[in-house]
Amino acid sequence: MAQTVILHGASQRSFAKQMIDRAPAGAVVTIREATRSTDQNAKMWAMLSDVSRAKPEGRHWTPETWKCAFMHSLGHQVKFCEGLDGSGPFPLGFRSSRLTVKQMIDLIEVIQEYGDRHGVVWTDPALCDGRTAA
Repeated sequence: MAQTVILHGASQRSFAKQMIDRAPAGAVVTIREATRSTDQNAKMWAMLSDVSRAKPEGRHWTPETWKCAFMHSLGHQVKFCEGLDGSGPFPLGFRSSRLTVKQMIDLIEVIQEYGDRHGVVWTDPALCDGRTAA
């Protein structure tokens, strides 16, 4: 039976240690940073839609294409595979669902900086005030 413990404080750490002590031989333990929140995801997609509608630098890109461009600017890698029908390569990667909270904050800041620099009109009032709460 899989269980997830979010380490907010001492009691959760103690519980996680107890779980490890009781785990059967061969059990697997994974500790990783939390991934982005649903609020961060919603904010990112709203911002990407705003950028897409603004068409900065004459780029008529979809929000998905903008997401890939911004993730690439932060150094996130993508690889390409050849299509089955010989139609050319297609990209794999650029999944924001795998970003940590901190990585998502960085992505949102890059989107906002680019949008501010290119006159994007934000639909989120908090972005219009110059605040970058992620």
